[in-house]
Amino acid sequence: MSIDVITRYFAAFNAGDVDGMLAELSDDIAHHVNEGNVRHGKELFRAFCDHMNESYRENLTDIVAFATPDGTRGAAEFTVNGTYLKTDEGLPEAKGQTYVLPAGSFFTLKDGKICRVTTYYNLADWVRQVS
Repeated sequence: MSIDVITRYFAAFNAGDVDGMLAELSDDIAHHVNEGNVRHGKELFRAFCDHMNESYRENLTDIVAFATPDGTRGAAEFTVNGTYLKTDEGLPEAKGQTYVLPAGSFFTLKDGKICRVTTYYNLADWVRQVS
């Protein structure tokens, strides 16, 4: 069931388990990054996760997952509770600032795997919170 895939994906995220997240993705995953480029494939997804884990510590709460009846699309709404650990290029200086952001992810699913994930949050709100 598609909600189970989404739930496992976010449980792995919250556990800091990149391999667990990758297990829920198709090999040809299309990762649409908020305010960024589309990354294709698990290797680029892992590199993104490694970078994020170096610069940010995040925990997602209030997760509510949705799925279409045919199981081909899903979404989740959640709150990002984070700490900015290391300055990310082009962003304000990191000093251990904390932030809380509403966010959402959208998924395309095929053969029991996530083949597209698109995540959105308000970058201007994040910048305001860490500045």
